[in-house]
Amino acid sequence: QVRLVESGGGLVQVGGSLRLSCAASGDIVDVKTMGWYRQDAGKQRELVAEITTGGSTNYADSVKGRFTISRDNAENTVYLEMNDLKPEDAARYYCNAAIRGRFSATYYSTWDQGTQVTVSS
Repeated sequence: QVRLVESGGGLVQVGGSLRLSCAASGDIVDVKTMGWYRQDAGKQRELVAEITTGGSTNYADSVKGRFTISRDNAENTVYLEMNDLKPEDAARYYCNAAIRGRFSATYYSTWDQGTQVTVSS
C-alpha cells in the first residue's frame, strides 16, 4: 500500500514561517510530480505549488516569492517552505503525488489527509 505522510502544519503569526513536509511510503516504483494544494472552508481546493522529478516548479501567483517547493527524490519527499505568511494563506494543506506502486502499471494521483495551517493576526 502506498501512502503520503505529511507534517509541519500549525499556528503561526502573520509574517511568520512554516515548513511542510510530505513523504511517500510503501511499495513504490516511481514518483512523478509532487505538489501542494490548499482548501479553505467553502472554497475549492487550489494548487499552491508543484515540482517535477527534474526540479521544474510551478507556483500559484498568490504565493510566488514567498513559498518555495523542493523535493528529495531519493526519499520521495516534498517540502513547502512558507514565508511571510498572510491571513489568506490559512487553509488545510494537502500533499499530492503521482505514484506508481509495485503492483500497478500506471501512476495514481495520491493524496494525504492534509494538515491545517492557521495564520493569526
